[in-house]
Amino acid sequence: MGWWLAARRRDQATGVISRFDPVYWTVNFPRPMMASVVTTAPDALRVDLVFQRRGDLAGLIWEAEDRWDHPLLAYATARDFRGCRLRFRWRSSGVIALDAVNGPVLTIEGRDAGGAPRAWYVRLWNYASGAADDAEVTIDFADVAGGFLLPGEADPVWAGDVDRMFVSLVPPGYVAGDTMPLAAASEGWVALTGIACDGPGSVLAIGDVVVPEHGLSIATGYDDGYNQTPARLLRNVLQLGYRGDILHYVGMSHYFRLEPASGGFYASLAGGALNRACAAWHADFAARAKALGYGVIWSLSYELLDQHCWGDWKQRAADGSPALTGWSPPSTLLSPAHAGAMAYLRAVALAFVGTAQAAGLAVKFQVGEPWWWVMADGRLCIHDAAAQAALDNPAAQNLKGTVNTAVLDAAGALLAASTLALRDAVKAAAPEAQVLLLTYLPTVLDPAMPEAKRANMPVGWASPAFDVLQLEDYDWAAAGNAAASERAVAAAQARLGYPAARQHYLAGFVLRAEDRLQWRAIAEAAERGRARGVAATFVWALPQVARDGFTHFDQEADLTPFDDVSFPIALGREAEVVPELSTAIVTSAGGAERRNAAWAQARTRYDVGPGVRSEADIAALLGFYRARMGPARGFRLRDPFDYEAKDQLLGTGDGQTARFQLIKSYGETVRRITRPVAGTVALKLNGVATSAFTLGDGGVVTLDVVPAAGVKLTASFLFDVPVRFAEDQLRVSRATFLAGAAASVPLVEIRE
Repeated sequence: MGWWLAARRRDQATGVISRFDPVYWTVNFPRPMMASVVTTAPDALRVDLVFQRRGDLAGLIWEAEDRWDHPLLAYATARDFRGCRLRFRWRSSGVIALDAVNGPVLTIEGRDAGGAPRAWYVRLWNYASGAADDAEVTIDFADVAGGFLLPGEADPVWAGDVDRMFVSLVPPGYVAGDTMPLAAASEGWVALTGIACDGPGSVLAIGDVVVPEHGLSIATGYDDGYNQTPARLLRNVLQLGYRGDILHYVGMSHYFRLEPASGGFYASLAGGALNRACAAWHADFAARAKALGYGVIWSLSYELLDQHCWGDWKQRAADGSPALTGWSPPSTLLSPAHAGAMAYLRAVALAFVGTAQAAGLAVKFQVGEPWWWVMADGRLCIHDAAAQAALDNPAAQNLKGTVNTAVLDAAGALLAASTLALRDAVKAAAPEAQVLLLTYLPTVLDPAMPEAKRANMPVGWASPAFDVLQLEDYDWAAAGNAAASERAVAAAQARLGYPAARQHYLAGFVLRAEDRLQWRAIAEAAERGRARGVAATFVWALPQVARDGFTHFDQEADLTPFDDVSFPIALGREAEVVPELSTAIVTSAGGAERRNAAWAQARTRYDVGPGVRSEADIAALLGFYRARMGPARGFRLRDPFDYEAKDQLLGTGDGQTARFQLIKSYGETVRRITRPVAGTVALKLNGVATSAFTLGDGGVVTLDVVPAAGVKLTASFLFDVPVRFAEDQLRVSRATFLAGAAASVPLVEIRE
């Protein structure tokens, strides 16, 4: 396995696109309205819109800098549009027409010729010919002006330093800033066809890397990708080498229809489960995925954007506080006990099943992370009115304290029943459907809440309730806490009975760009998942992969160059130990020196010949040399002068990191210890011994519990040096030995 964080394209493959290529437009809009953009032909796109208020405004956007694609696949930044002439056919319905006040305006944001930030407002009708809802539009960016009436109100545009431009789309009766709800949601659409750009600035370079197909699959999410075209997202998936099924989270904030009530907007089934923009986007996504040979796993969770969730649908703590996640704005969790909330989820599930069937995809549906929410202090949210009625008004349960296991088991049975009803609804609509269940291990198997599994990993999920069990542990994966992950996976498998062949593993994700180095631990976690034999391993998720430039590739596994055995002959007192470095020294004419150290630390050479003291030693040496194939394979050697570390500082806790490399410090020089002696490693946290850790390959220790910020971790241990024979020949003779001459057996340290 290999991986790379690509910050930018260097010498990788490059292609070209026409500026204003339909694939690379995006949309943006304020809640609660919805919009999406899809491509309908190589030179055409369509925007679908759902307006909720008189002041709603959506933008159809072209950006000079590609902020959305993976760095190896992004188009080149080009802010000078003066060498471009754009033309397209405009058709629309349900939006203010081209010729009206508040009709479509191309807003151009950038800087003027003097470098001062400013914007220009180009009325499209001034550059159109035809009808107000069906016209040909032509804009020459070297000679274009803002203003409502031309030439009297002309505001010449200087298009030499543009950040972005967008076409504004508003509903009939638009009043800027008006938050008054419309009597009913208003739907509209805009189609741009025959999109063409000519002139010397009309072509952009674009990354055209094709990563070879590898063994990982990818997860996506509509909440993060709603603003882009499906064609754009799938290009990234395909060319980054991901294959198999795409795990697509339909989200919690952009799929629903809404109805106004009590001054807000709430999830509704009036007119269907999915809003028009979402339905159009997913129909295109499904069709394109099918054409590219992908399957799609449709993931639906119990999570819903709080501001659009009915009050009685929400899980609640004993004091009435709603379950709220840490997202901004927050989402809430639907109560498994509420008949209306669960009926709503089933309707949404069936809508996406229908989308898959219409595209000719095999139906694969995931029940995503269903659980009873746990407050940060351990309180379980099982006290909404419906849950109280179903559970016979239970006493408050704090999972970090003493609990009533019967209450937790009953809550778990209620959760299981709700997920099985969702499964059955999908199976009724698509009898051959594969139904999967996703559970998040760091919460449901949190060591600080040992009974949480009763409520949130109920035995009602045990095999064969679902076709596949999906396991996710991104808190542990990102922190490199492999030991916690392995224990939880084993516990989940023991409790629910799904063998590895009927499991999927989700590795990731990196929440913040500044934590991008967590991809190392995530890549390692993904590789462990594959090695465990799960049916599929997914990287979560595409938006973070693109943001951070994560690039995965498979490579042939290295031949095992190391045998984890010790050199069989004790070193004699006369053994030679020779640390060596590589230093370039340049001496000037005046005698001054400039020194450059090519190596970060010394490499040691040994001659262990003096340890050969008998004919039996010669025989053992020859046999050991042959078994190692001479220099081909490494082995352990105990350095007689440097084999122990005492109270070595490994690091200081940051509240997130659980994995630490064993090291030994020599002043400011740090040496990685990759071959500690098993059973000798002792750790201390702020001077207090702990046995709650696992020693992994390469001298990496993983603590069961992440050290708090500021806690110092120290280690004491014995260690060996990884070495190999230095030569392809080994010269020893009985005559030389009997004469009292020591054989020469040179070894050299291996870098690991």
